[in-house]
Amino acid sequence: MYFYQVSLLGSSAPSLTYHYLRQITIGSIVSVPLQTRVKEAVIVKEVDRPSFETAAIEAVSEKFYPPAQIDIAKFISEYYFSTFGEAISLFVPYRRHSGLDPESTVQDGEVVVPQLTEVQQSAYDKLLHKERALLFGVTGAGKTEIFISLMAKMLEEGKSTIFLMPEISLTPQMEKRLKKYFGERVAMWHSKLTKKKKESILDGIYSGEIRIVAGARSALFVPLKNLGLIIVDEEHDDSYKAMTRPRYHARDVAVLMGQKLGAKVLLASATPSMTSYTKYDMVKLDQPFIQTSKRYSFISGDTISTPILKALSQNYRRGEQSLLFLPTRGNFKYLYCENCGKTHLCPYCSVGMALHRNHKHMKCHYCNYTEAIRESCSYCGHAPLRSERMGTQEAIEVIEEEIEGIRVEKFDKDSITTANKLKQALQRFEKKESDLLLGTQMLSKGHDYADITLSVIMGLDHILGLADYRARERAMSLFFQIAGRSGRAKAAEVIVQTGDPDFFKSCLGDYESFIKEELSFLEMMEYPPFASLARILIAHKDENKAAKITLDTVARLKSFEAVEIVGQGKAPVEKIANKYRFNILLRAKSRVPLLKALHAVDCREIEIDMDPVEFS
Repeated sequence: MYFYQVSLLGSSAPSLTYHYLRQITIGSIVSVPLQTRVKEAVIVKEVDRPSFETAAIEAVSEKFYPPAQIDIAKFISEYYFSTFGEAISLFVPYRRHSGLDPESTVQDGEVVVPQLTEVQQSAYDKLLHKERALLFGVTGAGKTEIFISLMAKMLEEGKSTIFLMPEISLTPQMEKRLKKYFGERVAMWHSKLTKKKKESILDGIYSGEIRIVAGARSALFVPLKNLGLIIVDEEHDDSYKAMTRPRYHARDVAVLMGQKLGAKVLLASATPSMTSYTKYDMVKLDQPFIQTSKRYSFISGDTISTPILKALSQNYRRGEQSLLFLPTRGNFKYLYCENCGKTHLCPYCSVGMALHRNHKHMKCHYCNYTEAIRESCSYCGHAPLRSERMGTQEAIEVIEEEIEGIRVEKFDKDSITTANKLKQALQRFEKKESDLLLGTQMLSKGHDYADITLSVIMGLDHILGLADYRARERAMSLFFQIAGRSGRAKAAEVIVQTGDPDFFKSCLGDYESFIKEELSFLEMMEYPPFASLARILIAHKDENKAAKITLDTVARLKSFEAVEIVGQGKAPVEKIANKYRFNILLRAKSRVPLLKALHAVDCREIEIDMDPVEFS
């Protein structure tokens, strides 16, 4: 009889011990009885006969996780504080007898690749010689043609590619472009696929017919054979970070996978993250593929004002298409000044203070500094301060009432709920059946439409005032990304509604100058990439119990001298699903002491978010 330690797939339970009459390979998926049910589990290791009674493994599946997947899952579970069962279930297992073993090679014929310009060819040649690199290219510089050429090179070498995009909203357009070159060797993979569709893609992957998998975060974990390249497009995007356990960051896991599997990793963005800019070799694309002129105008206000309506109306009458961006409605409002556009900041943290009208105070969600609600601006003395904010639906109503006949395509998470709805919305816009694309963050993600000649960007002052050390970076990145959606093929106008035009004007057309300036600010404030952050989350139905767990955890953390407790207390969103929420924000000069401290305090009552990007 053989005894095995197993981890239940997707479960937060600790590992359990079972027996079986024959030997089983580590990584095999098995069925095990647990109380009255049968669960799927993975064989973690063989162990000696324990001192207690064990139940028998009921069946051994033909599905298994190879050593590389197990290795990476172990890292994810340790670094991102989840169980091994939660980490390994991110991966889609391999299948025995699927015709190919994980390491085999399939030789592919030549692929017709796009004709590269001299600038693109030079970038492509440089990237071929780098194991890990950042492609820093302005919007519209033709990064996709370089990606396609690299994928074709991999196919010629008998290798496969994973191509990550931040949102499934990008997949219809990209699918069209990839299929044009690679046909049926490409599959799109994301969470909205039906079970049947996933099965048919997996059959293609197992048989070796599908060699390129493109999609959102989860595409990173498909069982592709002989992986040669991972591309992370729009690498700066926060949607690569998972908000539930394991709270992994797909960009960082992609880099780790590249190292473990000997695959190249290419990160790409027009507005790269501070971390990637400082960490990886960089190849630049400075010029857009088609040179067009762009006119910027900065206007004040916080609603759809007369100048905005006038510009939209004129563009519509000319038969051109427009885009209007509104930031998503956050949980909090911030007091900002109509006169100078500045948000009221915490005196200790350089982040906006959130307005809690029901508690009649303002609060910093980093250090918990609290003060009475301000009546006038602390910068210029203007009164009163404002906090109103407009949603997508209100914006559409205002525009349709004022501009007769205009057809508005709503583009946000409320309206785009399925892959099909997304495809249809984008097709309508492409066929000129709609005149204005109006939406939230989804708009900023790499869409490419030749006929947008007007971009209206609203609400950037709200983003600038968020209680987040990256508020300036997020606002500037959005500004560049959305401005980059227009003027792809002909001259365009960009209207930016802000009370702080000097901030945006200072870096027009030159994101790198902003990065350099921001890095010196982050270094001075000791924020990433010059430090490591972690956030501990505590949620409990009993508020006193949650508060006690928080205080106990803080007391234990105080013995780790290399770790600084930046702030602790109630979370910005104090109650979710009837649970009271508290958090602790930690900082350390490097990851090692931080991980050591976190592993010392880790327990079932807390959740740890390593390298957090969300603070509510």
